Amino acid sequence: MFAALRALPRTVWLIGLISLVNDSASEMLYPLLPLYLSSVLMAGPRVLGLIEGIAEATASLLKLLSGIVMDSTRRARPWILVGYGMAGFGRPLIAFVSSWPWLLLIRFGDRVGKGLRSSPRDALLASSVPDDRRGLVFGLHRALDNAGAVIGPLLAAMLLARGVPLRDLFLWSALPAALCILLACAIREPAVVTAERIGARHAASALKTAFARRQRLRDMPPAFRRYLLVVALFTLGNASNLFLLLRARELGVPEAQVPLLWAAVSLVATLFSTPLSALSDRVGRIRMLVCGYAAYGMCYTGLGLATHSGAWLFGLFAGYGLFIAATEGVEKALVADMAPVSGRGAAFGWFNLVTGIMLLPASLLFGWLYTLGSPLLAFAFSGSCALLAALLLVTWVAPAGEH
Repeated sequence: MFAALRALPRTVWLIGLISLVNDSASEMLYPLLPLYLSSVLMAGPRVLGLIEGIAEATASLLKLLSGIVMDSTRRARPWILVGYGMAGFGRPLIAFVSSWPWLLLIRFGDRVGKGLRSSPRDALLASSVPDDRRGLVFGLHRALDNAGAVIGPLLAAMLLARGVPLRDLFLWSALPAALCILLACAIREPAVVTAERIGARHAASALKTAFARRQRLRDMPPAFRRYLLVVALFTLGNASNLFLLLRARELGVPEAQVPLLWAAVSLVATLFSTPLSALSDRVGRIRMLVCGYAAYGMCYTGLGLATHSGAWLFGLFAGYGLFIAATEGVEKALVADMAPVSGRGAAFGWFNLVTGIMLLPASLLFGWLYTLGSPLLAFAFSGSCALLAALLLVTWVAPAGEH
């Protein structure tokens, strides 16, 4: 595997490095949002669900649009530049908000940036290697992304332990944002056509052409459409990860250790994303996804039944890291396997749209069950969705879509 990693093209490593830097900043702040909402903005779980659901679901529409335009123009770098720029330079503004609607607006801008860059970036990764290396490439990308998610929480924990105010942490996130832009400028892609040659009028014409060239969902392969329905069911039970951190805090995990708990999740995902995703190149994507969804169901059931914190809680969060490692890269590799080559950007757009738009009902429903019902009810619902999705992968999608 190490020889295969060394042979990967420069573009793959650059995109991975950008994700590492970006997530170092993002994940330094991400575990602190529930604390910031509750201690500074005086908001609870239902507001958290509203913010995360609206931001993710609305921005997901742009993932489809950017994927479709990328198929037509064959240009990914402009979307990567704008996407990482919007996300990176919006985060420091959180330090200046005084009420949760402003936080919603900033989170929305952050997710819009992700929506613009995600599908073109994934399509560029998929086209950079042969079919039998896609699991490895997407696993490596997720590993580097999660490595940033280890570095960020550790930095946050260190700074909080030194007494640095929450607001100041948001301001420091501007530095990695600038580095991401510099790295994105170094990406080179095949010079099929440049944005300058297309011009605004031709870009609009290209967009219309892209919609007409078999980029509609009904024109995608049937197995791919079934796969999207299963992903939608799973995502309905996969609310924002911030609820996991909120649950840990309620179980008695000290404030300064919350970032460390999330760092443990990201460390496990970093260590196992590449080997598990590469394993899917040999044993099949769907088999790996079934294992990952089952791990998710068990972790959520354990968190719902928990009554206090302890070392075992880190074990549950480590299990959640294994779920991430076994699914994030593999889900995208399966999209590339099932999609037509000329519509790969659109396929990633549809995948990202489904996973993004389902986060609104997922987060709202989870927050409602958590507040008006009980944590056990909310986590049991999510676990049930995961187990049912795993069953449907085996019985409904695998016969025609296993790779």
